[in-house]
Amino acid sequence: MIDAKHIENLKKIVGEEDVKSDKIHLRAYSYDATKEHYYPDAVVFPQNEKEVSEVLKYCNENKIAIIPRGAGSGFTGGALPVNGGIVLAVEKYMNKILEIDEKDMVAVVQPGVVNAHLQKEVEKRGLFYPPDPASMDYSTIGGNVAENAGGMRAAKYGITKDYVMSLKAVLPNGDIIRAGKRTIKDVAGYNVAGILIASEGTLAVITEITLKLLPKPKLKKTYMGIFENVEDAMNAVYKSLASGAMPVAMEFMDSLVVKALREKLGVNLPEWAGALLIGDVDGNVEAEIDYQLSILEKSFLQNGAKEFVATADEEKSKEIWFARRNASQSITIYGSKKINEDISVPRSKLPEALNKITEIGKKYSLVVPCFGHAGDGNIHVNVMVDGSKKEEVEKGYEAVKEIFKAVVDMGGTLSGEHGIGLSKAPFMEIAFTPQELALFKRIKNAFDPNGILNPGKMGI
Repeated sequence: MIDAKHIENLKKIVGEEDVKSDKIHLRAYSYDATKEHYYPDAVVFPQNEKEVSEVLKYCNENKIAIIPRGAGSGFTGGALPVNGGIVLAVEKYMNKILEIDEKDMVAVVQPGVVNAHLQKEVEKRGLFYPPDPASMDYSTIGGNVAENAGGMRAAKYGITKDYVMSLKAVLPNGDIIRAGKRTIKDVAGYNVAGILIASEGTLAVITEITLKLLPKPKLKKTYMGIFENVEDAMNAVYKSLASGAMPVAMEFMDSLVVKALREKLGVNLPEWAGALLIGDVDGNVEAEIDYQLSILEKSFLQNGAKEFVATADEEKSKEIWFARRNASQSITIYGSKKINEDISVPRSKLPEALNKITEIGKKYSLVVPCFGHAGDGNIHVNVMVDGSKKEEVEKGYEAVKEIFKAVVDMGGTLSGEHGIGLSKAPFMEIAFTPQELALFKRIKNAFDPNGILNPGKMGI
């Protein structure tokens, strides 16, 4: 607990109305998408970068924990105040698009800008910001940068880090820095922006982001391949991409997800479907799109697809995407608690990874539906358990640990999107050597010697 004196001093920095320590605010900022609760001592709403700097300087001098927060939509507890302290919430004031430059094709935004809002604004100008996490309608760009968010378009267009040109950030001592430049090329000095991206709020508080934009493609078609089994579908993923296909997205759902979609939401999918691959292709000329679809259709059919559908009709496209966008909601038929992990492997290892996950599920007598971004090797593994049974939840986490070990042995990683945060911190030793973890801690200490920024996260 921090004492009342500190609360009053923080009010002098940001104003009486922008420091909250009542029960309602503390509860509202005590949890994120993990549904775990850790109460802060206060919530502070800075209006600008100067106030962020002054708050950080004060908290650093008094060794008060600071937890930066955007929308709180993270799945690994990255915005949870595990040791109390101050939640620094940017969504109230620092939520403006500062500039959209059509000549240089860049956008400059504050961290509290919602992803979908930015996308809509740049598309009005014929431009395109590709990163589209599933939470795009409410997640903030600052949070996307802090977690290096991906999304369904990552197969073709990459992830958040591929669009960050420069950042402004405040260090724990209050110093304001700029990392990177508003240029296509910049090889001067260390890549500090690269270190801050995916640092999960443990090194600095990001206050401004300059993003690269692309011209918006003029045409798009949606496709779906229906397979009898997962292994065929996973083989089709890397073989079609190796054949020259460049789909915007290549999303995957296994038979358990198909069953859940049929039973819970009444989605019209074949009962025999063992796996689905769906996505979009885009471009500026019809021939380009049709060529991409021909590669996908040929490869899918050669690798066991029983049906291949492609459409430019908007309503039909929405029907196909409805299945993927509701995969997560549908699988609650298998258990009241979902242990959701977002492993990532080299695409050629997808068949092996899915077989291993199935094997581990059977070993622990657990249902493990899988879906996700197969086009970039990122699979959402959902270990379903009865949340009211402690022993079953513990069994679920044992299964997760075994899955992580198998994935790392295949050259994969613990997280392709959600980050490490609190929930995956205990597994860091699976993925990194003692020397690598020691290096992470030295980097943390260089930025934040007093350890005030987002303590307890990432195992550092």
